[in-house]
Amino acid sequence: MQKSVSKIINYKISDIIGAEYNPRQLTEIEYEHLKNSLKRFGFVDPLIINTHKDRKNILIGGHQRLRVAKDLKYKEIPCVEVSLEYDMERELNIRLNKNNGSWDWDALANYFDVDDLSEWGFTEEELLGVDDFGEEFSLPDGEKPPFQQMTFTLADEQAEQIKIAIGDIKQTDEYKYCETMDNENSNGNALYLIVRQWAEQKK
Repeated sequence: MQKSVSKIINYKISDIIGAEYNPRQLTEIEYEHLKNSLKRFGFVDPLIINTHKDRKNILIGGHQRLRVAKDLKYKEIPCVEVSLEYDMERELNIRLNKNNGSWDWDALANYFDVDDLSEWGFTEEELLGVDDFGEEFSLPDGEKPPFQQMTFTLADEQAEQIKIAIGDIKQTDEYKYCETMDNENSNGNALYLIVRQWAEQKK
C-alpha cells in the first residue's frame, strides 16, 4: 500500500493543473450555489494537489472550486498536498466525488427550513421528501395492502406543529419500542403512536 503525507499550503492558481480525466461537472445553478458558498464562507474545504514527481501540481479534488476561485479573482488557494502515483491519484479523484454518503431526511426535516435548504443548493425534487416530513411516501407499484398512502393538506402553522410533534415523539422510548407492523416509514410510525396515545387519553 502506497503511503502519502499531506499538509495544507497556499498555491498560486496559475500553478495548479487540472486533471485531464476529471469526470465531475456542475449545472449552472449548482455552480452559482457553490460560488455563493465560497463568497460567504471562503475555502473551508481545501483543494487536493498531487506532489508526486510524475504528477506534480495536478489537481485531484476541487476542480469546480478552482473554477469558481478563478471567477472570483482569487490569486491563491489553500490546498492539501499528497504524493500519489497516477493510478491512486485517479482512484482518489473518483472516491472524493462518489463517497459522499447520503442524507438523513428526518434530520433535515426536523432541524432545517425547506426554504433555507432550497437557497443552499437542494433541488425541488430532493426537497420533496423534506416537505413530506423527511420521507418519500410513494408506495411501490403493484399490490398496496397491507399499507396505505395518505395525503393531507395543512396550513403552514399546522404543518409546523405536526413536524415538531413527530420529531419530539421520535426521541421517546415509546417510539423506540412501538409496534410498526412492518411499516418502514418512520414518520408514519411516529404519527400512528401520537394518534394511539391520544386515543388512550380519550378512554
